[in-house]
Amino acid sequence: MAVRPVRLLGDPILRAHCEAVESARSPAVRVVADDLQETLRDLRARHAFGRGVSAPQIGAPIRIVYVETQRPWFLVNPEIVDIGTHDFTVWDDCFSIPDLLVRVQRAFRIKVQYQDLSGKTHIVDAEGDLAELLQHEIEHLDGVLMVDRPAGLDPFCLKQEWNRHYRDFGRYGRPFARDVQTAIEMV
Repeated sequence: MAVRPVRLLGDPILRAHCEAVESARSPAVRVVADDLQETLRDLRARHAFGRGVSAPQIGAPIRIVYVETQRPWFLVNPEIVDIGTHDFTVWDDCFSIPDLLVRVQRAFRIKVQYQDLSGKTHIVDAEGDLAELLQHEIEHLDGVLMVDRPAGLDPFCLKQEWNRHYRDFGRYGRPFARDVQTAIEMV
């Protein structure tokens, strides 16, 4: 296990479409998974925030995400298989783009299919902040970054300025019904 450096905006690997994992039980997958876990724990210890990291962020162009909210959680080959009917705006941040927040629009509810490290397939329903986190991390696997999805007027904000002007309002907007055009664009 190793703490790996996080790749930053401009690194071509962050724009790569990651390869599907053929065997979730392979030793190579376990190495990447362990490195993701160690890297996120190191980032959290140093920065006092962070809930997830994806394989391309540590230089591995494969479809693995590690999330640590209430428990450690590895998602191999995660795929959004359904989205709800409502969206919400989020001030998104990312270890690969430090000190910047971007207002994005995300689905409020999603359903994700994935494999665990033993290769067993699962489906999870997520909403709110967990849905936002999973969408953010899965987009990394497709080379999509938060700067590609700005929403609204003046959607970019340095973290220092966000803390000064917007922190009291929170990162998450209220859910609202998605219009038909937005639903088509999300698929």
